[in-house]
Amino acid sequence: MSGDDLERMFEGHRVMAILRGLSPQETVAVATRAWDLGITVVEVPARDPQGLEAMRATVRAGAERGLAVGAGTVVDTEQVRAVAAAGAAFTVAPGFDPEVMAASEAAGMPHLPGAATPSEVQAVLRAGGRWVKAFPASVLGPEWIRALHGPFPDVRVVATGGVDARNAPDFLKAGAALVAVGSALSDPDQIPALRRL
Repeated sequence: MSGDDLERMFEGHRVMAILRGLSPQETVAVATRAWDLGITVVEVPARDPQGLEAMRATVRAGAERGLAVGAGTVVDTEQVRAVAAAGAAFTVAPGFDPEVMAASEAAGMPHLPGAATPSEVQAVLRAGGRWVKAFPASVLGPEWIRALHGPFPDVRVVATGGVDARNAPDFLKAGAALVAVGSALSDPDQIPALRRL
């Protein structure tokens, strides 16, 4: 399920916005900035009560525009239930846990698991996934993504962690399907470059 559903959700997009550690009001404000830039794939980490409330607020704001919002840093099945109840359209995790992936998919939310090794990528494929979050991308680097596509040519990669408007083109050229940015959305100097991406 995850592969096809994420393909439909992410199709035609190059940038994902990650809105971490902000109040609900600030999260909605930055999400609105992202949407206005044309960045319509938005993830709000929901690891704690403030994050969950920020995600709820962003889900409501996105619904007014017909846009879906995902939940990030989903690391256990209890969280899966909470973000599903809050209206998340998809879930994202820093690593791969087959139980979390299965619970998310059972709740109707495709799951994007994190991976930093070929073994983790292979485990995701075995579980039926086709998308992975390369995390932390700034440590792995663009060459990791390029090399990964040798043995795994069909894996779709979202480069996450330390990615901004300056280095995003390198990850995209290396074969990342999307890049995920966070603080870059609050940097006026990076906004023009994000718009070009």
